[in-house]
Amino acid sequence: MGQILYQLDNEHLTFPPIEHALTDPNGLLALGGDLSPQRLIEAYSQGIFPWYSDNDPLMWWSPDPRAIININELRINRTLRKHLNKSPYYVTLNQDFSQVINLCADAPFRYDDTWIVSEMQSAYIKLHELGFAHSIEVWQQDDSATPENKKLVGGLYGVAINGFFSGESMFYTKNNASKFALVALGKLLNGIGVNFIDCQLLNPFLADMGAIEVSRDEFIKQQRDAIIKTVPNNFWQARQLLIT
Repeated sequence: MGQILYQLDNEHLTFPPIEHALTDPNGLLALGGDLSPQRLIEAYSQGIFPWYSDNDPLMWWSPDPRAIININELRINRTLRKHLNKSPYYVTLNQDFSQVINLCADAPFRYDDTWIVSEMQSAYIKLHELGFAHSIEVWQQDDSATPENKKLVGGLYGVAINGFFSGESMFYTKNNASKFALVALGKLLNGIGVNFIDCQLLNPFLADMGAIEVSRDEFIKQQRDAIIKTVPNNFWQARQLLIT
């Protein structure tokens, strides 16, 4: 039986069942619609995320397999452990979401066209303002620095619905800075009993940090357990995070 690629519109938020996603390209579920906060929240609630580039239609994905990091299996090798103990950076939560997403879009290691187009940036900044998107910032440690001249050297951002966190992107300009962000996120979530981070698609960096691939069915099972977990009211409050 042939596969069907669904076309969304701006009037209805309903997505097709994720089991209807294409196998080639892997996980493509639907085209069109918009990036309104309501649609994005509906998408992430079902394990669906948008991913496209300039001049492409808006595309929605639910790949099989799915990349996740089990937080208790987050890999901290000896070199990274030494850096964590030396604390060359300090880490914060939700103190500069806009700068993080902008630097993720412009990351120096990104050789292809970014998928974090201006429309995406605006949509996720709006989600952040509504309390559904969050950032981890990694700053250059400098005791003489003032708040006006501190330098952001790494970070990540993603979408959280209750206990479910779906990582979107990360960046670094200094060694290990993005790893600091990931370790901080893992410790933060683990503190309230969340046991995995959705990484969407596997890449060498994530694999090196302990990410694995699980079937879409297994991912959805874990996602549904996480999404009903409530978090404290002040959990995403902007603050400094300790990671050692």
